[in-house]
Amino acid sequence: MFARSGFAYLAKRGLALALAGLIAGAAFAPRTLASSHMDAPMITRDPAANTTDVYAFVQGEGNSKTLVTALGVYPHEEPGIGPNKYNFDDDVLYEIHVALGRDVAAGRATISYQFQFSTTFKNDDTILQSYLGVVQNVGDAAQNLTQTYSVTKDDHRPGTGKPTLLGRGVVPPNNQGNATPFYNNGDNGENPAKDGVAAASNLDRYTTQSIATLSKGYLAFAGQRDDGFYADIQSVFDLLRLRNPGRDSQGGFNIHLMALAIPISELGGDMQIAGVYATTSRARKSVLRTNGNVSTGNFVQVARQGNPLFNEGLVAIADKDLYSRTTPDSDKTTFAKYANTPELARLINALVFNGSGPAVENNRTDIEGIFIPDLIKVDLSTGPCRLAGGGPNHPTTPDDPGFSRLGIFGGDVLKSQIQDPFLNGGFIPGGWPNGRRFGDDVVDIAVSAIISDLRNPANLIIRVAGDGVDQNDMVYNKVFPYESTPQNGRNHSHP
Repeated sequence: MFARSGFAYLAKRGLALALAGLIAGAAFAPRTLASSHMDAPMITRDPAANTTDVYAFVQGEGNSKTLVTALGVYPHEEPGIGPNKYNFDDDVLYEIHVALGRDVAAGRATISYQFQFSTTFKNDDTILQSYLGVVQNVGDAAQNLTQTYSVTKDDHRPGTGKPTLLGRGVVPPNNQGNATPFYNNGDNGENPAKDGVAAASNLDRYTTQSIATLSKGYLAFAGQRDDGFYADIQSVFDLLRLRNPGRDSQGGFNIHLMALAIPISELGGDMQIAGVYATTSRARKSVLRTNGNVSTGNFVQVARQGNPLFNEGLVAIADKDLYSRTTPDSDKTTFAKYANTPELARLINALVFNGSGPAVENNRTDIEGIFIPDLIKVDLSTGPCRLAGGGPNHPTTPDDPGFSRLGIFGGDVLKSQIQDPFLNGGFIPGGWPNGRRFGDDVVDIAVSAIISDLRNPANLIIRVAGDGVDQNDMVYNKVFPYESTPQNGRNHSHP
């Protein structure tokens, strides 16, 4: 069954209206069942370019109001492998795109932020590719394989000039264990990874040293992190036979994360709604038959992601790879049919409810309204969102007061200064689908929405359900870069 004790019905009219009028006057829409990080057939063969999750939310960094964005790659990254390890790929262009103004509805990127990496070895006359000893500081002599990166701002509006280099950073080592003790409890590589923290002064040494201060007030981070997505994905894709309790299919795995805190002043101010999505692209290569040399040309997009997860949960196999290669400005003509008549609703009715379920199967304008174009919309006019830590009772890093993993279903709201779509004084969701935070339980929100009928604000039918997994296996940081400490390759476990 979906819910632990059957379906819970939300009776409060204010919450119902909030769900109905979520973003920019559009109805709240289901996000479908959440990400297993394996969205399309071809990209599963390319883990360095395979996106896991995209995040976007309002915070304050220093004295600056910021839009925090993040992109994860490398699904199901097993901690502590060797002799090679997981790294960002020098041949992949990683981009976080922000749409502003009319570009939000059109699905066009107004500004793109590009991460590009370069890999060097301090000593290549050894089999010890990653670590020559205990890494005391990021980039020191013991970190044999070292990656650096650049962050470039490319403003696509007319008259903005050439792309601007914002700065550079260094990637910290992966959490191997004894080679990287300062990620782990007691600064001991034999122990599990440290919990997330509530203050920047308490971050582990490697993470602290790897946060790059760029020009114009930007902050950047790129490196290994725990996979902060949590859900019983095995059960979801095993004929929707959910377990009780559920098991976190991403538990014990890491990812590679790029995070960028963008001063909202760089986006033209906070009295607006922004849209965020991400892409990965590979350099186009061709072999010159005369001499066998390889020439590198323009980059070719191989993956994209906005909300979790339109491509995996709604788009049919015939178009999944096409979605990966296209941009959101084509969603209305190419992919709207999958949102308007979601096969997922029919599958839930058939597999979970024996053919007589509540999910509306046709004319889902609520779903289409949020996924087309597939951008994460963020109201920039609100105050900082509430952040997850390790739950409300964690001794050192509790959730912010009022935080709910269920977002608006749990009463977690923010006040907008620019919209009042449901006539309740401008209160809108504090998390997904108004942006997406680390800790948002996207599966439970999604399942609840898909079995509800949210098309008519005057006649809403709302049901709440979930998959039985209610928290991540690691504690989130409540400071930049927010994602949890990477799991220790020497001491971690999977459910």
